[in-house]
Amino acid sequence: MPEKLSLEPDASSRPRKKDPLVSLARYSEIGFIIPAAILLGFLLGRLADYWLHTKWLFLVGLLFGAVVGFWQMIRMAVGAFKKDE
Repeated sequence: MPEKLSLEPDASSRPRKKDPLVSLARYSEIGFIIPAAILLGFLLGRLADYWLHTKWLFLVGLLFGAVVGFWQMIRMAVGAFKKDE
């Protein structure tokens, strides 16, 4: 049976419509990354303080969590920008 010729472009060549829920999920995830990383770093620092009987490691954990959170946020933002192009 011969194939039907169509004047419409196939689905792969049409520009995809961006789903607003996907964008909302992506950008809200960026907003949760930093506080979650800071809180996790703080809690791990407090745990290290408890185990090692110190009083300053929570600050190291706090700073480490902040750095990791910002680094992850930047990675996600760059990845989102590349996907949007």
